[in-house]
Amino acid sequence: MSPVLKWAGGKTQLLDTIIERMPKTYHRYYEPFIGGGAVFLAVSPAIAVINDTNEQLINLYQQMKTNAPAIVEIVNCLDGMPCNKDVYYRIRERYNEKIASRTVDAECAALMIWLNKHCFNGLYRVNGKGLFNVPYNNKTTGKSIDNENLMAIAEYLQTSDITIACADFEVACRDIRSDDFVYFDSPYVPVSETADFTDYTKDGFLLEDHQRLAALFKRLDRIGAKIMLSNNDVPFVHSLYSGYKIESLEVKRMINRNASKRTGREVLITNY
Repeated sequence: MSPVLKWAGGKTQLLDTIIERMPKTYHRYYEPFIGGGAVFLAVSPAIAVINDTNEQLINLYQQMKTNAPAIVEIVNCLDGMPCNKDVYYRIRERYNEKIASRTVDAECAALMIWLNKHCFNGLYRVNGKGLFNVPYNNKTTGKSIDNENLMAIAEYLQTSDITIACADFEVACRDIRSDDFVYFDSPYVPVSETADFTDYTKDGFLLEDHQRLAALFKRLDRIGAKIMLSNNDVPFVHSLYSGYKIESLEVKRMINRNASKRTGREVLITNY
C-alpha cells in the first residue's frame, strides 16, 4: 500500500531507512502527524493510532475505512471530465464550500484526492480561513487514483485495530504505554524564514509547538516507550533533542518550487 496523496514532508524516499531503524517488536504503533501515511501504510501495524489536526485529511482516512467505493466512484467521475483552469477552480470552490461548512464525507475525500493531483506541485496549503488555495497545475488528463491501492487501504483499515483521531498531538499520545512505538513526523522547523511548510493547517506549527513536542518526547522516553522523530537538520532541533541518538540523512525535496533547493538534510532521532 502507498499514499493516495502527495504530501509535504512525505517519507516515501526514506521508507527503507526508517523501517530498518524501527524497533523489531512493540505493542501499538502511534503516528500523531499522519500526513500522507507512507510509513504507516508500509509497516501496516496490526494495532495503531493515527492522528492529525487537519480535519479533511483525517476525514480521508475515515472515509477510506467506511466508504471507499464512493470515493473511487467520485474520483473516477471527475477524471472522466476534460480538465481545464475553469473546471479546476470550480472544483476547488466546491471543496472549499464543504470545508467552510465543516462537512466531512466521501465527496470531501474524493475532492481532496483529485485536487492534490491537479494542483501546483501537489502541495496542500490553506489560507488563514482554512480554505484550500493552491493554484492549478495545468494537468488536463490522467488518473488521480489507483483504485486497487485505495481499496487495499480500505480493507486494511477495516480488518485491523486502527484508531483514527483528529486532535492535538499531546492529546493523541495520552494513552501511550511502555511497550508502544511512536513515530513523530511533525511539520518541520524551517531551514530559513522563507522555507515554511507549516500552513498545511490554518493554525500552523510554531516554535513553541516544537518545544512542546520535545517535552512530550522526553516524557514518553521516561515511561519507556520507543520513539523515533524526523525533522530538519538544523541547530535548533539538535538542541531540543540533545542526548538522544541523532542521525543526519540527505534527502530530496521534490515539493520545493525552486529546483536548486530540492536537496537538503534531515535528522532521524531515536531514544533507543
